[in-house]
Amino acid sequence: MAQSVTGGTDVFAPGHIGELTQVIPLELVDAVLDETGARERRLRSLPSRVGVYFVLALGLFGDLGTGLVWGKLVAGLTVMVPRPSEKALRDLRRRVGVAPLKRLFDVLAGPLAQPSTPGVRYRRWRTVAFDGCGSLNVPDHERNWSWLGRTQRRHGPTGYPRLMLMTLCETGTRGLIGAVFGPASKGETDYAHDLVGHLTSDMLVLADRAFDSNRLLVDIAAQGAQFLIRATSVRRPPVLALLPDGSYLTRIGDLSLRVIEAEVRSCTADGGVFGGTYRLLTTLTDHSSDPADHLVHLYHERWEIEIAYLALRHTLLQGRVLRSKDPVGLAQEMWALLTLYQALRSVMVTAVETASGCDPDRAAFTVALEAARDTVISSAGTTPAAEPIIGCDLVGRIGARVLQTLLPGRRMRLSTRIVKCGTSRYNNWNRDGRSRGSTSITTIEISVRPPSLTGTRARHLTDSGRWDRVCQILAMNSNESMHAREIAQRLGLTVTGRILSGFNAQLCYWARNGRLIRTAPSTYKITFPDGLTPPTRP
Repeated sequence: MAQSVTGGTDVFAPGHIGELTQVIPLELVDAVLDETGARERRLRSLPSRVGVYFVLALGLFGDLGTGLVWGKLVAGLTVMVPRPSEKALRDLRRRVGVAPLKRLFDVLAGPLAQPSTPGVRYRRWRTVAFDGCGSLNVPDHERNWSWLGRTQRRHGPTGYPRLMLMTLCETGTRGLIGAVFGPASKGETDYAHDLVGHLTSDMLVLADRAFDSNRLLVDIAAQGAQFLIRATSVRRPPVLALLPDGSYLTRIGDLSLRVIEAEVRSCTADGGVFGGTYRLLTTLTDHSSDPADHLVHLYHERWEIEIAYLALRHTLLQGRVLRSKDPVGLAQEMWALLTLYQALRSVMVTAVETASGCDPDRAAFTVALEAARDTVISSAGTTPAAEPIIGCDLVGRIGARVLQTLLPGRRMRLSTRIVKCGTSRYNNWNRDGRSRGSTSITTIEISVRPPSLTGTRARHLTDSGRWDRVCQILAMNSNESMHAREIAQRLGLTVTGRILSGFNAQLCYWARNGRLIRTAPSTYKITFPDGLTPPTRP
């Protein structure tokens, strides 16, 4: 049962994080502690509930030591509270453990926006994105190295161990739907598989080239979600049918997909032209309802997850190294940071939705963070006010500050893509010669390019005569399996080793694309749509 401050000396009084306590209320923290078995067995000077809020406060004031953070929590209190030592606060963190913070994030994680909020949906799907952040530095300690390993760079191993964070993000609000983290050696695609279970049938996944593996595509489709994922330049899926907008249908494994190949060029105010070629894979196969150029425009929303990492890595963390010197402490610290981030995003979206037609992009994360810190120091808004405060009655102090300082609408601009680290191999990577400063974009040109049908692609797409004859031969054989040699003889081909090998390769191609069924080596039968049966011999 939740305990409240009653006056005098109260050990529960420091259990708050200002106005964010209304997003993470006392009752929720108590329930999480009971669920994870982290509740204290006897009443202490530092109860477990206070420990959870203290760990969250460490994330809010990342540049301060534990003693100073405790001072922030008690600065606005009028009751007498304990003054613990650094060791007591460290022991409190250990007693609370990881599980309560992880469970708190699980409760808060999920889509934040209402269906009618601007910028969060494409047609009936909520747009979400996968991506990883591999630039989180942790303390240089042997226990961290033993978990995370040593990342090699061209000048040797990195100075600090690196933690890989992978999230599934709602692009319209930059809220987190799921998150995992661990050693960078595991790879982004493997971490993405751990997040697939968070997808639902009303989501459209946007992702970069690292996430076009066949297994991941199948797993996403198995969840009922749609996807729009950029393919690597070396992947050249077969062309099964050309569509009027220049895209084409293909098949990868058991998935029927659509491929959009487009040239995107951005013209800047100083006369520069920059861009590149994109090859997108999508489950949205209807060109009339989802034109190719619309989907190319939509793919740009994928970059919203990078802004989420900017807020988490450079605004909330201020680019600093994490505190903890062991894996358990790192896990606790990361779940606390993710919980704080999600709580702030929740307040920001709630505030923006009170302004009609306002896009969540215009809410400033830095403003919300500073307002949250102020409420911790003053202990303001820890519980709903008995009487409404003018200007804050609907959205609170944090939300009111956000609405007062809304950012202007998104500007179209570009700048050079480099890593600002002298030892990085991408430090001088400005491959297309972009300006070092931010440059305004005047126009964006999208040219959807039909595939070039040369060589094997053209032969398999246009050789409909041979396909029709193979269909007739297999159908008239009551759809019994036939060997490639026998089919070739029925076609009148000269059955030599070279010709038979080429014909068998063509049959294999048709089998991979679902036209034939391979029942044994070099043996095939035709597939028929549901409800149809093969003809019988006359």
